[in-house]
Amino acid sequence: MDLLPAETSQIAKRHGFRSLKLVNVDMDQPLGEKPFGVEYGVLENGLRYYVRSNSKPKMRAALALAVKAGSVLEEEDERGVAHIVEHLAFSATKKYTNHDIVKFLESIGAEFGACQNAVTSSDDTVYELFVPVDKPELLSQAISVLAEFSTEVRVSIDDLEKERGAVMEEYRGNRNANGRMQDAHWILMMEGSKYADRLPIGLEKVIRTVPPEIVKQFYRKWYHLHNMAVIAVGDFSDTQSVVELIRTHFGPKSLAHDPLPIPHFPVPSHEEPRFSCFVESEAAGSAVMISYKMSVDELKTVKDYKDLLTESMFLYALNQRLFKISRRKDPPFFSCSAAADVLVRPVKAYMITSSCKEKGTIEALESMLIEVARIQLHGFSEREICVVRALLMSEVESAYLERDQMQSTSLRDEYLQHFLRNEPVVGIEYEAQLQKTILPQISALEVSKYSEKLRTSCSCVIKTMEPWATATVDNLKAVVSKISSLEEEQSISPWDDEHIPEEIVSNKPNPGNIVQQLEFSNIEVTELILSNGMRVCYKHTDFFDDQVLFTGFSYGGLSELPESEYFSCSMGSTIAGEIGVFGYKPSVLMDMLAGKRAEVGTKVGAYMRTFSGDCSPSDLETALQLVYQLFTTDVKPGEEEVKIVMQMAEEAVHAQERDPYTAFANRVRELNYGNSYFFRPIRISDLQKVDPLKACQYFNSCFKDPSTFTVVIVGNIDPSIAGPLILQYLGGIPKPPEPVLHFNRDDLRGLPFTFPATVIREVVRSPMVEAQCSVQLCFPVELKNETMMQEIHFVGFLSKLLETKIMQVLRFKHGQIYSVGVSVFLGGNKPSRIGDIRGDISINFSCDPDISSMLVDIALDEILHLQEEGCSDEDVSAVLEIEQRAHENGLQENYYWLDRILRSYQSRVYFGDVGISFEVQDEGRSKVREMLTPSTAQLALQRILPFPCKKQYTVVILMPRTSPVKLLTSLFQSTDNSYSRKAKILAGVAGVTVFALALWRYSRRGHKS
Repeated sequence: MDLLPAETSQIAKRHGFRSLKLVNVDMDQPLGEKPFGVEYGVLENGLRYYVRSNSKPKMRAALALAVKAGSVLEEEDERGVAHIVEHLAFSATKKYTNHDIVKFLESIGAEFGACQNAVTSSDDTVYELFVPVDKPELLSQAISVLAEFSTEVRVSIDDLEKERGAVMEEYRGNRNANGRMQDAHWILMMEGSKYADRLPIGLEKVIRTVPPEIVKQFYRKWYHLHNMAVIAVGDFSDTQSVVELIRTHFGPKSLAHDPLPIPHFPVPSHEEPRFSCFVESEAAGSAVMISYKMSVDELKTVKDYKDLLTESMFLYALNQRLFKISRRKDPPFFSCSAAADVLVRPVKAYMITSSCKEKGTIEALESMLIEVARIQLHGFSEREICVVRALLMSEVESAYLERDQMQSTSLRDEYLQHFLRNEPVVGIEYEAQLQKTILPQISALEVSKYSEKLRTSCSCVIKTMEPWATATVDNLKAVVSKISSLEEEQSISPWDDEHIPEEIVSNKPNPGNIVQQLEFSNIEVTELILSNGMRVCYKHTDFFDDQVLFTGFSYGGLSELPESEYFSCSMGSTIAGEIGVFGYKPSVLMDMLAGKRAEVGTKVGAYMRTFSGDCSPSDLETALQLVYQLFTTDVKPGEEEVKIVMQMAEEAVHAQERDPYTAFANRVRELNYGNSYFFRPIRISDLQKVDPLKACQYFNSCFKDPSTFTVVIVGNIDPSIAGPLILQYLGGIPKPPEPVLHFNRDDLRGLPFTFPATVIREVVRSPMVEAQCSVQLCFPVELKNETMMQEIHFVGFLSKLLETKIMQVLRFKHGQIYSVGVSVFLGGNKPSRIGDIRGDISINFSCDPDISSMLVDIALDEILHLQEEGCSDEDVSAVLEIEQRAHENGLQENYYWLDRILRSYQSRVYFGDVGISFEVQDEGRSKVREMLTPSTAQLALQRILPFPCKKQYTVVILMPRTSPVKLLTSLFQSTDNSYSRKAKILAGVAGVTVFALALWRYSRRGHKS
């Protein structure tokens, strides 16, 4: 085959890791205090700096100013001030006023939120910038902005008043179910410490009334250069010149007085477990969390590093077991996972979190505690530890292979943790050597011993979370007592391992052959037509040495089904996924893939069926074997798997019924797209109609005929190795005797939807524990077929322009919102190459319920002004710069290229030549960039949106049904518990399985400023 040559053999690269020398480890050997690979030093005024040259991405720099000052330092009348200071930094400084910093950074392509942001936590505040450095002055200007943040934040009465509304809206947004659960849990975990009363968001009273003098006092007291560090990682020609820039902008700053030492705030331990039963009327489901607090471990020696690896192995092995339990007959929980992280400077925690069925929290808790006790009694098996060792070895191997391709933001974050947490930075080369040396030495016994840290006498906190009370504290105590007795009696049986097959594909298929091969030199891709009809396009890149991505798609999806079959077939992916779409149960496949980096997922949409994968180049065979299995497996519904799926589906429906935002989203959808069965939410009555056999049969047919699929592969593939694998596992997929779901893209059945022809303004009133308000303003969009390639790009630019301008007026001018989102929906259209495209542009923001209608009118006035008067040259320049910088970053990413090539195949101008289709799309973007001026933007807004905009739109506003006080009185429920400080309000939102992750990062939760 005439295939593109790879620049470097992946086998050789992989061999490079496997030949990596082991090190002679002395467990007492220090890891080193000085961070690896960086210019590190301290200025005379106490400021620390970290500067590293890194070319991923090219011509970009990731910057940060870290300040060891967070909310725990606040006095009672300052609660929330640390976060207010962070907001004010972007609002006004000595050099910049009225959010000019934001405007300047956007003018150079650093988008607000994505590339300029800040985080206030309990212990620190971090300001982050991600800026282009292709012009000499840009880096200096960006560092000068950080210097302004360090000592020159302005706190006038006007500045503070302008920012109160944005901070207040952020506070209000946090008072949803999820926020209430996090707040209450935080207080419970940190009880007895100052951390419990110093949530970063602060108190409403302080946010509304704190005077400028108090804010200035906090800023001057704690923002000292001795407490700060500047981190700069980017595509620098030399690091010394960057150090000099830091010295130029920060060096002249001197101390007005000696800085105060940062106090230490201990979190007391407790031998008796704390119990709590949270009840929240808006909870999305029932959940259980077990937390074990402990002091943060030091990481100074090789022995400490080995302990960290052992902890990781323990958590991996525990999670493997918990996942397998969730896939058993009548499982005690739908999902369960364990993790560990630092909560605040002195304390870390192990957390095990599960989501379970209604009234199932006691059963879930019992199962979780039994599994911990089982490990304490019997330990992990050697086979379990071998699986985990392979997983960790695979991870460090991947990191080592891509050691020269790490993102600058990732390296910046490493140095941030070095400054804020004293975490050593030893470099991936040495870390890979350490792991390769130490991992084989860690025994199953050593890993199992880590379970001793998960004792209920180890500062344990146990809580249940439910939409209404079914569990009591006495129930929780009884479970703990029961498990303790079982452990003492040693009546918990050992773990029973499943049999794991050796091979994913037991009988290798006969390879197909290439019917046609085409080269498209303009985008450097090769296209193969295989003997079974599958089209395969691949592109070799060198962006990441250990990444290959692929997606296969075929036209025809759920829109082709009659309503009588829709609900059954739409559940096909979920039911089949629970059974196992690759020929094996998910719990078995997990072990089969241990040590391999290969994953494949499926999706069945309205008009398309897709499978997508991500793998290491050395595991491409495994990934393609999974695709082969997908097409050759006939999934058959099992009673237990179907029962689990339907239980989870019913829980999800009930959760949506409790969620105020679901009623809001449902009305928006119904209003803008009609009440078609495809757009309306699934009800319990719909689930009762689901036929599991029909669901599985439909899923099987979706991935049966390879001749209907086009597959795009992008990444570090060696064609000489990948070619035979493609022929065997993709070309070897048997083509059925008769076509299966073979559709012409131009003949697909479109979804019925019609945007209202007039103005509709509605209020959706929903019961709420605390008042929330969300606004969605929508306009219809219609793009003409003859100018489609340009209009698509105009829509993209205009949506960013609208977002920028509405943010400026509603937040920066009026100070009444936290953020705004503008999104474009064109997905309701069938992928035909003829006809116009209809859709909508929607503007979303949350605000004070009392002024929601007024803010809608202000937004409409601003859009009308843009249509009638146009925008400024600066506005257009900023939008073009942001888009160009995002495009430049994307050109260095495999995901971006995969998406562009897929869109070229799916484009209206594609008629067999993907190279031409790609060029036409690229030319459309270039033409719009060249054409975009204030006047052309104005004309496009008139052409694409209704003009004037006030003649046709919809507005839906979510409002509380009754007063928060009355609602709290009627819905407030709690179980007696002296530890919770009466904070009994939970928020189990969908995805309670990831609540633990949200919580670990809670003390570092991000706030756009």
